[in-house]
Amino acid sequence: MLAKSLQNLISEFAKFPTVGKRTASRFVYYLAKLPETDFQKFLAALLALKSSTKICNFCFKIFEPKLKENLCEICSNKERNRETICLVEKEVDLEAIEKTGRYQGLYLVLDQNWEKSRKGEIEITKIKNIKERIKNPENFGIKGRIKEIIIATNPTVEGELVRMELEKLLKPLGKKITRLARGLPSGGELEYADEETLGNALEGRK
Repeated sequence: MLAKSLQNLISEFAKFPTVGKRTASRFVYYLAKLPETDFQKFLAALLALKSSTKICNFCFKIFEPKLKENLCEICSNKERNRETICLVEKEVDLEAIEKTGRYQGLYLVLDQNWEKSRKGEIEITKIKNIKERIKNPENFGIKGRIKEIIIATNPTVEGELVRMELEKLLKPLGKKITRLARGLPSGGELEYADEETLGNALEGRK
């Protein structure tokens, strides 16, 4: 029988995205066998993650503020295009798009704003947060008027459900709504797409 401390930690790791109990168990056994100095380094890095990072007041991106900034390095960059906003499912999708170097607008990270109901339907649980940021970005420290909303959800079944729900909920705002071109492989994830394919899908949006 597993020690309670092992069971508890396995249960916590199993809550991570795409991590099942088997993988969680490997993590825990690895940590349990670490030399004390390495374990303390891991623990310090874990604590620093919480103490030194913030969630951007506008786009929900996690960032490390230099002083007391409330906006991440993208949202606070005055050179970015303030008329276009790209809605992505996860921060790794944001990073993937940034790597293409072919998008200079703003973002909104959706991972904390939607969930799947028991019926398998997508519910945008914090649509007011999203709508308000698009409608009145100045209330969140962003000067400018957003004219185009790019819905860059993953080309998966769940991603398509999120996209359709967002289109329906955001249509009343009267903004131009576009989505990525169909150059991305169906069922894939943006974070795994190569930069050229993702860049072309972004530029070919419609």
